[in-house]
Amino acid sequence: MTADPFTLLGTAFHTPERGRLEVLEEHLFCVDAQGRIAEIQAPGHPEYTATISDARRAGRLVELGEGQFLLPGLVDLHIHAPQWPQMGKALDVPLEVWLRKYTFPLEARYADLDYARAVYADLVDNLLANGTTTALYFATVHVEASVALAETCLEKGQRALVGKVVMDDPEQCPPFYRDADAASAVSDTRRFIEAVMSLDPGERPLVQPVITPRFIPSCTDAALQGLGELAEEFGCHVQTHCSESDWAKQFVEARFGQTDAASLDGFGLLTRHTILAHSNFIDGQDMDLIKEKGAGVAHCPLSNVYFANAVFPLREALDRHMHVGLGTDISGGYSPSLFDGCRNALSASRTLQSGVHAGLPAKERGAPGEPITHQEAFWLATAGGAEALDLPTGSFRVGHEFDALLIDTKASASNIHVNGADDTLDDVFQKIVLNAARANIATVWVGGRAVVGCS
Repeated sequence: MTADPFTLLGTAFHTPERGRLEVLEEHLFCVDAQGRIAEIQAPGHPEYTATISDARRAGRLVELGEGQFLLPGLVDLHIHAPQWPQMGKALDVPLEVWLRKYTFPLEARYADLDYARAVYADLVDNLLANGTTTALYFATVHVEASVALAETCLEKGQRALVGKVVMDDPEQCPPFYRDADAASAVSDTRRFIEAVMSLDPGERPLVQPVITPRFIPSCTDAALQGLGELAEEFGCHVQTHCSESDWAKQFVEARFGQTDAASLDGFGLLTRHTILAHSNFIDGQDMDLIKEKGAGVAHCPLSNVYFANAVFPLREALDRHMHVGLGTDISGGYSPSLFDGCRNALSASRTLQSGVHAGLPAKERGAPGEPITHQEAFWLATAGGAEALDLPTGSFRVGHEFDALLIDTKASASNIHVNGADDTLDDVFQKIVLNAARANIATVWVGGRAVVGCS
């Protein structure tokens, strides 16, 4: 994908390393025709003034106004795209009811390609407007509808990784919504991979296919084995749910005599390009294995509250230097905003570390370790997620994709109040992380192309 080159002048915030905020005050970001950051110039750069003059003369200078700041685009590691119509619905029922009565019947409707295209268009528009420049999607069991999701992302300019879901075990999946058998599940996945690869065959595809066993309980051994062979053949990403709940953990251990992570590894599904959603019940050995393989975890703090009955041990995972990012988990999570995801991650971490049972002595309530900071939360939503996916985005570096958000703190209905006399730029960043909403996102760029607002 090509875009018109331009130069942006303004103050940017990013977290290039976990826990470290870098403020790029009044910097120039030179974006090339390929949508990549070609150069970043600080005010002291010898060509700074000339670069501004040249860009202005060519009509290619974008200047941020008062109260406007540049942030990296947000990276969402776990979205169930077909569940968009039920976001915010039926979260007051047990998981089994939520799946059988609401979710599986809804996902089965995507056999209707027209319905799928309409929903997916609305979904992608909304996620882009909320600042999600990179999305990792579960689609459905339907090849054509899953390809349609990839086509929609490509058309609208969202960086996306899309997976046709595999769920072939008749003992765990409803008869109206599952793959016919293991052989067809694997062959359909191959057909899906090839179709998506043909949509965007360049060296830097905007949209990529993902091998997607829903989770181990929904798949037969034959399907898991076949998907592992496809992962080795194509080298593409893999995504699945891992140790999300007590039931899922116990089911896998009873079936295989080992954990989810170890079982996935045995099938060739735990690789550098694997993203494991939730992973609330992984232990130290699992963490070591996941780190060794280079796989990542999609931390979904909001949906964990509703359906996992546990909090992911985020601090321990980060201290072990695992790849971790954030997921909204639509529609187990009811918000499409990764800014909300940052805030939920902060709350979950504080809850886990401090404890919640007032009847226990303070020293016995919480887990060891410090809660995460707002800088770490934002890193999870940007550079952390990008690193987990092994994609050159999520921070402002030369050679990285220019995936970025223009945040307007003075937007109508803004919840961000900046007091110029009292607030440092570090303060402004914290206020953005804790208060930014869709109303503050004035422009969204993906690969140098403005996909929301105008540059």
